[in-house]
Amino acid sequence: MTAIGLLEENNEQVQLVCENLRNEDLLKKARIHPFNVLLALKQYESGRGDKGSLTWKAIPIITKALEDAFYLSFKNVEPTGKRHMLAMDVSGSMQCGGCVGSPSIQPHVASAAMAMVTARTEDDHIFVAFSHTIVPMNINSHMRLEEVLKAASSITMGSTDCAQPMIYAQKNNMKIDVFVVYTDCETWFGSVHPNEALKQYRKHSGIYDAKLIVVGMTSNGFTIADPEDPGMFDMAGFDSAAPQVMKEFILGNI
Repeated sequence: MTAIGLLEENNEQVQLVCENLRNEDLLKKARIHPFNVLLALKQYESGRGDKGSLTWKAIPIITKALEDAFYLSFKNVEPTGKRHMLAMDVSGSMQCGGCVGSPSIQPHVASAAMAMVTARTEDDHIFVAFSHTIVPMNINSHMRLEEVLKAASSITMGSTDCAQPMIYAQKNNMKIDVFVVYTDCETWFGSVHPNEALKQYRKHSGIYDAKLIVVGMTSNGFTIADPEDPGMFDMAGFDSAAPQVMKEFILGNI
């Protein structure tokens, strides 16, 4: 609508759009996930579509309304009630390119947004940054996106080892129902394969149904999960449907 001139700064249509974007009842009725609002925000900010030649000049008050809608939409997310460990790859490559399926969002932004979802909806959660080792991260339900990004960027990391979250949880006797690992396309591991690390964690903790989701946000395909194990899930790319698919897997519906 901005591209065709229907929306111009300070006109009546813009005010109506902004009011609707900030309408909590409409957001709740639509059950819009925060990641989908963020996707719309980043796409609008970019001033161009993913496909074709359509371009526009983003109107600041619409951008601000989309940002407000992003934070309001967290109230739409229902908790799973599971004990989460969310592990974020904080290597420099996470800031390069866009997610497969969501090219307007870089992997480090997408993973930070999903960390916020977990912090704001789940009662029992642990956040860590990982590479060849693990560093605990202090992410709470009051933090804004830029604060989570700053916390992640302050950690210096090396190579990526996707087995580290399970190894860390086992070593520290942590009770975890689901491990969620966000990386770009670096799904490397060290001497212990991630699916073996999960199996060892299950045996050690007695949580035999503990699950593992590995999200390769810029990957077109990879294999970490044991295909014979229903508690492991590899996700290549990250689009608007991804959060709901992950939730259904965590709840055992798929």
